[in-house]
Amino acid sequence: MTVSADRDVTHWQHPMRLDGICAIVTGGASGIGLASAKLLAACGAKVVIADRQRALATEAANQIRNATSAQVDVTSSDQVEALFAEHPDVGILVNSAGIAKRHAAVDHPLDDWEQVAAVNMTGTFLCARAAARQMIAADRNGSIVNIASIMGLSGGGIYPNVSYQTTKGAVVNMTRALAIEWAAHRIRVNAVAPTYVRTPFIAPLLAQPELVARIEAMTPLGDFATPDDIANAVLYLASGASRMVTGHILPVDGGFLAQ
Repeated sequence: MTVSADRDVTHWQHPMRLDGICAIVTGGASGIGLASAKLLAACGAKVVIADRQRALATEAANQIRNATSAQVDVTSSDQVEALFAEHPDVGILVNSAGIAKRHAAVDHPLDDWEQVAAVNMTGTFLCARAAARQMIAADRNGSIVNIASIMGLSGGGIYPNVSYQTTKGAVVNMTRALAIEWAAHRIRVNAVAPTYVRTPFIAPLLAQPELVARIEAMTPLGDFATPDDIANAVLYLASGASRMVTGHILPVDGGFLAQ
């Protein structure tokens, strides 16, 4: 490792250390959210696992040193505001709560469309807004990392999933818009756009060997991602290692979008 001549090596700290920073992870009880919570905590953050499922959130927090849990429905403005009021020292937000309702567009029930929009799009905004309010009030630098998707950057084509693709596309441009608006407050807003990740979220897909083989064939690196692959990208965007990165969408996709 090379250290610049003007840096006092005795006080040097790795830019991905997050010692003492409060990090709230929505959807943190499983999948990408849980992997992100574990990694942020391992790097020193005080992690709050916020999830709609209280028991799973508590169980997850019990697995992680220096973590607590909170039950929250991200579609409820009142619940979101209450969560962030309890944690005014928030310095990192990971917006990982998300759902999918896969239907052909012509048969897509309106109720399912509205539910996907409420969680993936409105929930992301409500949490980002609440976090930014606390950061601005405290004049504190902060980092918000949204979980988008490669489906927010492409038309898909594997199977119909229009509500998910639409809302994740909204998260992509919301990320850019908030990054510009909040840059003056030194609040960075970025997003990770994962490929297919081996989590319970896509269990029905993983149960279809022919579909799995098709997706692997469409991915230059030839594999699905793991939750840890996505968590590593989240850590980079949440930490000081990405100090000059904002408004960026980081695909973690094995080259899927490069074709």
